[in-house]
Amino acid sequence: MPPPVAVSRDVPAPDLPASGHPATAPDSHVPSTSLAHVAALVRETVPPMHPGGRPIVAAVAAAAGLARLVTGRGALVGGLVTAATAAFFRNPHRVPPSRTGVVLSAADGTVALVSEVVPPPELDLPRVPAPRVSVFLSVLDVHVQRIPADGRVVDVQYRQGRFLSADLDKASEDNERNALLLETVDGARVGVVQIAGLLARRIRCDVAPGDEVAAGETYGLIRFGSRVDTYLPAGSTVTVEVGQRTIGGETVLAELPGIPELPGIPELPGSAAPQGPSASGPG
Repeated sequence: MPPPVAVSRDVPAPDLPASGHPATAPDSHVPSTSLAHVAALVRETVPPMHPGGRPIVAAVAAAAGLARLVTGRGALVGGLVTAATAAFFRNPHRVPPSRTGVVLSAADGTVALVSEVVPPPELDLPRVPAPRVSVFLSVLDVHVQRIPADGRVVDVQYRQGRFLSADLDKASEDNERNALLLETVDGARVGVVQIAGLLARRIRCDVAPGDEVAAGETYGLIRFGSRVDTYLPAGSTVTVEVGQRTIGGETVLAELPGIPELPGIPELPGSAAPQGPSASGPG
């Protein structure tokens, strides 16, 4: 009887789960993960655009595209102009400080004036001199405005006017402007005035009386060069200097005056509280 002959058989390898060894696990999900990661990085690096700028950017892009079709050139210039216009309307993420009793800057820019003046009548604040901080916005600054403190919108008033250079002191009274009156959660009233400048021809305000607002959130936009004045309650301590750079929604402009303490009641003679039961017995 012939000896048995060994027969080789191919034994199928067991199926590995999708989370198996990297060398054998399917990698079809890797490209999508990489694209999602890249997209997240882009969103963190490139700030979003304020909705008020989308029609203008779209118009600039359309004009650039039309010029390219008609002339056959100018694609690079048109792309650069469109990108620059989009950058002007950028709305970067901001993290307001977790402090109470302070007023934040409503705008990015440079502190142009720190003074005590009578607030404009549309703010309906006491007609006495009060601290005012004026922040000038150049064309290169972020042009969205932010709420300076937690609270409630009391009133919004728009005033037509001239378009003088926004860094002039008289621009607060003569230029076109939009005034916002805010009541903080502590009951203090703060005024913020958006002022048009030489190039600014459009002021946008997205809040209305009665709205509950939070410090640092975006509420408005001024197009192409402007100024923002913040009127503080009397007794506030201004914490910025002329020439200092501010970041809207993050830089602390001032500390609000504290709530006055009630005067102490003097004790009457012989009215001291007893310190405990008497140690001596009856005489």
